[in-house]
Amino acid sequence: MTIIEVSGLRKAYGGRPVVDGVSFAVQEGEIFGILGPNGAGKTTTVECVEGLRVPDAGTVRVAGLDPVSDHAQVTRFLGAQLQESELQAKLTVREALELYSAFYPRPADWRSLADRLGLADRLATRFGKLSGGQKQRLFIALALIGNPRVVVLDELTTGLDPRARRDTWKLIQEVRDGGVTVLLVTHFMEEAQQLCDRVAVINAGRIAALDTPVGLIGRTANSTVISFTPSRPLDDGELTMLPAVTSVERKGDRLVINGTDETVNAVISLLARHQITARQLRVADATLDDAFLDLTTDLTTDLTEQED
Repeated sequence: MTIIEVSGLRKAYGGRPVVDGVSFAVQEGEIFGILGPNGAGKTTTVECVEGLRVPDAGTVRVAGLDPVSDHAQVTRFLGAQLQESELQAKLTVREALELYSAFYPRPADWRSLADRLGLADRLATRFGKLSGGQKQRLFIALALIGNPRVVVLDELTTGLDPRARRDTWKLIQEVRDGGVTVLLVTHFMEEAQQLCDRVAVINAGRIAALDTPVGLIGRTANSTVISFTPSRPLDDGELTMLPAVTSVERKGDRLVINGTDETVNAVISLLARHQITARQLRVADATLDDAFLDLTTDLTTDLTEQED
């Protein structure tokens, strides 16, 4: 079942389009990621989903409702952790959790959330005295306190240390397993690869690609990198003729071959035929970082050429 539907979304500031015809649908119970460079239009897109901004054109529906005209209804089941938020400096963590809990008819147990997000020992601490990471964890708790059907998380783990980040990932997976749909905006490729069922890559206000993390990685020009030092000379020409090889590069005595999984077996077979040992053999799969760079670079180039 589709719970978030965005169609032809457009938003401009000062005549400059920031979101330019974005369309996607999020299925109930999935973690849907939005990636993109700074200024790509990610936050504006999710703020339209949250009903915080009014689109210039296009439609947005959350559980069939317009988040602007039906804002009061949508806020009953949609939780949000914004990219930038503040609370009154003298408000304690306990007071913030109790206050937000009072906004909902069936809130989550704020004590449990505080414990799971590492805030149990900070309940008496005033907001102004919290570290950046502690503030971020508090805002995540406030986004989840209403037991939402949908939660929007914009830069979920910014400011968190590696352990806190992984603990937060585990919490979000548990939240999704409980039936909550998660719309996640992130700059961390590892985070998207770890959490997301599908990912939309936005660049220059447009969707550059929409696929699973594995599907996006599979689109990279070089999905596998093989590097080794041959025990004796090897003709580069034989390597370039192997299946799916896109480039062969020498770095001193080492050979670096870009290709796919198919290329790995072909390289090993070639070396065996020539009785060559591959010293310090390394095989590295492409990551979402590689896919992201390929997709955003290609679209930026295309747009520049169109303007020229």
